[in-house]
Amino acid sequence: MTGLVAQKSGMSQVILDSGEAVAVTLLRAQPNVVIRLRSHDKDGYNAIQVGSGARKRYPKPLKGQLGELDAKVIKEVRVDSLEGHKQGETLDVSLFSVGDKVSVTGISKGKGFAGTVKRHGFSRGPMTHGHDHHRQPGSIGAMGMPRVHKGKRMAGRMGGKQVTTRNLIVMAVDPKNQTVALKGAVPGANRDWVLIKKHG
Repeated sequence: MTGLVAQKSGMSQVILDSGEAVAVTLLRAQPNVVIRLRSHDKDGYNAIQVGSGARKRYPKPLKGQLGELDAKVIKEVRVDSLEGHKQGETLDVSLFSVGDKVSVTGISKGKGFAGTVKRHGFSRGPMTHGHDHHRQPGSIGAMGMPRVHKGKRMAGRMGGKQVTTRNLIVMAVDPKNQTVALKGAVPGANRDWVLIKKHG
């Protein structure tokens, strides 16, 4: 499995040969640099750390990890073998080709404090005949056990969590502009950083 750190840059559409318009998400993937290799012997698993972008100032621990390399965002991708990878090498969108299936991991849009209808898809109550139970959550426990069980679905903060969308199809690759077009939607807002992982 290989991966690339990219930045979400909006949505567009691709016209297929059949004339069908397919919605795609554009991801701009500047050349990534391999920051570090994690080996099974030393760390207990095989993985490569890839980074993209550059900071104006680096915290001392991060600067010590990067050395002479630059990276604003660092992500880790597990691999079966470290063969063919070395620290400091550059990865770009040439890793992907049209038709590949990839998964994208990012932070979903934050929705703020939301009720149970919006957050969990609860059904609403009747809207007429004197009912005042419209969007309330309803019963939260039985009378025989007078407490609220842990994990009960209730109102609360919605979104802003790590989400992985799987089996997205690569519709186009533009090596000149370092852009990948994926069919469908990708977690996060525009300009958010995501990790594209290609299996196989």
